[in-house]
Amino acid sequence: MLPTPKFLQSPSQFLHPPLPPSPPPQVHSIPTPTSSPIIKQCCKFSRRELAIGSTSLLLLLLGSENQEPFLLLSKAHAEENMADTTNISEGKEENPNTSPNCTNIKPTRKAFLDISIDGEPVGRIIIGLYGENAPAGAARFSNLVTGAAGISYRRKEFVKIMPNYVQHGGVRSYGVDAELAKSTRSGLAAQNLTDEWQGLYDKCSGTKNLAGSVSIIVRDPSKPPPKLKLVARKGKLEIDEEEVGTDPNGTEFVIATKDTPELDASALVVGRVLGGMEVVERIGQVKTVNENTASPYFRVAKLIGDKRAVVAERGFNRPYSKVVVTNCGLIE
Repeated sequence: MLPTPKFLQSPSQFLHPPLPPSPPPQVHSIPTPTSSPIIKQCCKFSRRELAIGSTSLLLLLLGSENQEPFLLLSKAHAEENMADTTNISEGKEENPNTSPNCTNIKPTRKAFLDISIDGEPVGRIIIGLYGENAPAGAARFSNLVTGAAGISYRRKEFVKIMPNYVQHGGVRSYGVDAELAKSTRSGLAAQNLTDEWQGLYDKCSGTKNLAGSVSIIVRDPSKPPPKLKLVARKGKLEIDEEEVGTDPNGTEFVIATKDTPELDASALVVGRVLGGMEVVERIGQVKTVNENTASPYFRVAKLIGDKRAVVAERGFNRPYSKVVVTNCGLIE
């Protein structure tokens, strides 16, 4: 048998020629300090320089590779803040506290007060009462100007004149006034007035006692909180609250000559002046007793609870002249 030629033994060698053998990997030896004195002298780094260089390289890598997640996170925060701002603005538009019903209120009834200063008539004040917005307060004021409660504002004085308002003393909750109120079963408690004040205070935002508003004082904002004391009851010690001071009886009223937000915490707005604002301003010009709370003697007396300081404090801002309501009633 004839031998097979070499070019016919493995045809695959012609179709796929063999790859040349890869050269063996070369191992580069790391030069030792003794072999490269130039590198040792010129390229010596301290630990601080190496730390700064590695930190900078790490920040560069993070900034180039992970920049997109940070951008997405910042975009998400921006969209969330815009959504919160939109919700807040929408809430302000839909907030019932800014309703014009809290400021532009139509009076339901009219009352009048005739005023005299030191026996000289100075004019009449016409007041519009908010019977729908403050029914309890308007009813209390109406009963006191007409005398339906057995007591009236007639012949009662203004007891305090402040730069922003004038205050009427109302009726006393003791003595003859209290006996007349009991005879007609008209209580002087201001509980329902306080509840009504709280409802309007929560409902309406902004200043309630604007210039020309008429308000009934229903609480004392300067009254200290009740003191806790131990009381023995039925052989047991119990903690009881001791009320300090007396609450207003719901008959004192104020007329604001300017916007007075400090009255919002104590006075219930029951109406506004419709005519005779010049009479109110005339009352505000009456000279009063100077306030002396800055005196060191008064401060010490008030601190130790001296009753003379309390009496002196009651006299501050009282008018020297006698400002009296000579007549009052409703206008039909």
